This record gives sequence, structure tokens and C-alpha cells, in this order.
Amino acid sequence: MIKEKKNVETVISSSWIFTANNDDQLLENYSVVIDGGLIVDIVESDSVFNIYQANEVYQLTDQLLIPGLINAHSHLAMSLLKGYADDMELSIWLNNHIWPAEKNLVSPRFVRDGSRLAMAEMLKGGITTFNDMYFYPQATAEVSNEIGMRANIGLVVLDFPTEYASDAQDYLNKGLIFRDTWRDNPLITTSIAPHAPYSVSDESFSMIGTYANQLQMTIHTHLHETEAEIAESLQKFSMTPIQRLDKLGILGPNLAAAHCVHLNNTDIGILKKNQVNIIHNPSSNMKLGSGVANIKALYEKGVNIGLGSDGSASNNRLDIITEIRSTLLLHKGKNQDAELLKPLDAIKMATINAAKALGLDKKIGSIDIGKRADITVINLNSIECQPCYDPLSTFVYSADKNSVSHVWVDGDIKVKKQFLVNIDEDKLIHNAKLWQTKIKKI
Repeated sequence: MIKEKKNVETVISSSWIFTANNDDQLLENYSVVIDGGLIVDIVESDSVFNIYQANEVYQLTDQLLIPGLINAHSHLAMSLLKGYADDMELSIWLNNHIWPAEKNLVSPRFVRDGSRLAMAEMLKGGITTFNDMYFYPQATAEVSNEIGMRANIGLVVLDFPTEYASDAQDYLNKGLIFRDTWRDNPLITTSIAPHAPYSVSDESFSMIGTYANQLQMTIHTHLHETEAEIAESLQKFSMTPIQRLDKLGILGPNLAAAHCVHLNNTDIGILKKNQVNIIHNPSSNMKLGSGVANIKALYEKGVNIGLGSDGSASNNRLDIITEIRSTLLLHKGKNQDAELLKPLDAIKMATINAAKALGLDKKIGSIDIGKRADITVINLNSIECQPCYDPLSTFVYSADKNSVSHVWVDGDIKVKKQFLVNIDEDKLIHNAKLWQTKIKKI
């Protein structure tokens, strides 16, 4: 008796699959079976079509399938400020250039156009999910929903007024209305996003902690980015920002702390004790001259580390593949230890570790049956990637974002043979140039 084949939407067969799951499996000549946006099976390619009949079939020889990459710290709309104020340290960059420009520019349209440009760049680079912190979250969500990209959108909180809101309570009120509006969208989640300890008061942090606990929300903030930030905190509070947030009850496994560049042993112990998630942004930290995070100490303590790009204005590219490579090279060199961190460690920082930091690891971050089908494919059949002895090593050290061949989000294809699906790149470039002309006049 011939067994009837199961009808499914998509079968992707590739030479290698890195699952990024608990077993760190690297499968050779396997297929991922997708239906209803879910990974429903992972089967040897030789037998997959004895079991399944698919609407779409992809045979990707000499290509590496990995979980969709996650940009765990971003400010998407700032893509329109890329190159606007380069080669300055953080306080001058922010106070003298970025914040004044934002005061003149930021609007729902600015956020919408900047976010669309950023999402197109990220998808082409294999990023399927981003964790954002910016004003007018409704505009970011609208574009994300239109494009079909997964987003964790921060409800930004500051103690000073902007065009978006007047004070901390106003920021929270507007953010929570946004959250309620989008809470049933399968691609959109939210976090509370206090900008930083130097821009948010104890009273506001306490209020944020209460909301986060009551609503079971994650928190996303900048923390210990520069030595100046720590010196200011020591002068004002007689403790480091980490010690201050610990005292306020903000630290915990629901917190994603971006940067954490300058840490003493006490601070590292506090982060470990509270199971705080660190988001490492090596390119942004190097470009702003902020320093180099002690990833070795955090890694050896078992602290969960994800990767982020930060905004385009402080990095100039939203490229997590570059961040993966930079993480490996930077910390091997800094510590004079060639064996520190392996390719799979850095890939996991950009996938399952980042998903854990966003509270999304039950849904995305690894290639596992039952998880959403967020998938990135890296083409290793190129001059740059030959010869290929180890596909993970080749991906990390030899490939780049131009090696991304296909991308799926929630089972829907977004990049096919290196081209964006249903996004007009020429239109995006034209619109960016219009903004450039406007911004240059400020």
C-alpha cells in the first residue's frame, strides 16, 4: 500500500543546516518542511519527497541554512541620519548633532521612511527580527506589518520633552496605547524602553518596573556605554548605573541591556545574579570610541549575550553578519586568545541568544520543529567561500551580507536569489536622497 503524501507549503533542501538548538546540530543534506508559517519537520533530503508534497520547493546546493538573524538593538528611523555626524564621541555626537537634528526632523513620516529603508537593508542581510527603540512606534509597526518583518518595538521613555511626548508618564501612556493596539499582531511584540540611566530618573524607572511586572513586559535600555556615563552616576548617586538599577529592582531576566562596555567585577556579578541579557554592539562602540566590552568575562560567567547593530547613525550599516565576525576577531585579539569563542558561539549570539534576550526564544531563534519559520540562507558557493572545509567557519570568516541568498519570515519568502520580494529598492533610494537634501539644510 502506497502511503499518501502530506501537502505542505514549502520544502527547503540545503547542503547544511545549523539549528542553533540545544544540541548545536549541524545537519548535512537535510530539508526543512514549512506549513502555516511553522517548521513542521526536519527530514533527510533523500527521503523528504517520499513523505511530503510541497507547493514550493527550494534546492539550495552548497548553501547553509541558519535561523533568521536577530538585530537585538536598533534605532531604525536613524537610517536617514547615516553619515550625518561621523567620527565623534558619544556625548558630542548626541548633544550637539543627533538630538538637535531629531528635534527638527522627527515625525511619523520620518520614522516611517527611515524604518522602511532600514528594514530593506536588514532583510537583504539576513535579519528577520529587530529590537527597536525610537519615537512614534506606531509608524515603525505599520511598516513592519506592511513588509512582513518580525519586530519587538520599544515604548521609549525619557524624562525630557520631545515632539513625541512631554514627560515620562506621557511617553508611557502613548506607548501602552500603542501596545494595546498591536498586541494581537503575530509579528509585533513590545518592550518598555527607558533610554538610559542618565536620561531617566529613579521615579520613572520605578514606574517602568511596576508596569513591566504587572504587564509581564521585557525592558530594553542602554547601560554602561561610556566611562563618562559611569563617572556621572558615581558623582550623582555614589554608585554605578548597574548598581543603581539593581537597587531600584529593574535588573532581571526580562531586561535587555545594550552595550555594557565598562564593567567592574561587582557589576558583572550583579548582571549574572540577576540573569540580565547583554546586547553587544561592537561596531557602534568602536566607531564612537566608547571602548570594547569585556565579552570574555561575561561569556565565562554564563551571561546571555545577543548582538545588535545600534542605529545607522552610529554604525552606518545594519549588518549582523559583520557584528558576528567583529565579535570573534575583536575579542580574540583583545584577549590574545585564538581559542576564545567559536563560530557557532557568535552565530548563537545573533540567533537563539538574541531571541532569549527579547523573550522570544520559544518562538524563534533556532531551527526546531514547532517554531516559526524565520530562516536565512547563506550561499557558500562563491570565490570568497572556497574551499569550504567547515561551513560555519566559512560563513563567519569568509562570507558577508552579500552572501545571503534567501530569507523567510514566518514562512513567507522576503529575499529570493539575493533580491527583495515586493520591495522597490529604486523607490527607497530615491526617497532617501530626498531626505538627504532636506537634512543637509538643517
